[in-house]
Amino acid sequence: MKQVEKSALVWHGPASMFALVTDVARYSEFLPWCDRSRVLEQDEHGMTAEVGIALGKLRQSFVTRNTHEGTEKVHMRLLRGPFSALEGTWTFQPVGGADAHASQACKVTLVLRYDFASLPLRLLVGPVFDKIANTMVDAFVQRADALYGKRPG
Repeated sequence: MKQVEKSALVWHGPASMFALVTDVARYSEFLPWCDRSRVLEQDEHGMTAEVGIALGKLRQSFVTRNTHEGTEKVHMRLLRGPFSALEGTWTFQPVGGADAHASQACKVTLVLRYDFASLPLRLLVGPVFDKIANTMVDAFVQRADALYGKRPG
């Protein structure tokens, strides 16, 4: 199973970054590899969401159950898709104070573990998903800067 761990310090508070990551319905607006995204079900604990991957002729989609821990964490678990395993955690840690709502900066971390259901899928989709996984945090930081304004630092 592959594991990717990426983090970034951003000039946006944890609540703002949490809101951005949990706004699944808008992923296709800023993730270049995402051709569709939608929330299938939502409740007080999180959501079930579908995300489509489109790169070249490759088209795949997957569904995850995303469980929210306040505005500090989002845990993702595969329900269906081309993976034999897909799980991950987004973490939003305040920087410069313990209060997540008052903090003007945070450390965003994504830990993602995944593997594919078959060797052909691993060979076909694996390199594409490796690229996606390695650039995910950067894509969300760029989106935050575009929406909330880039701050000096």
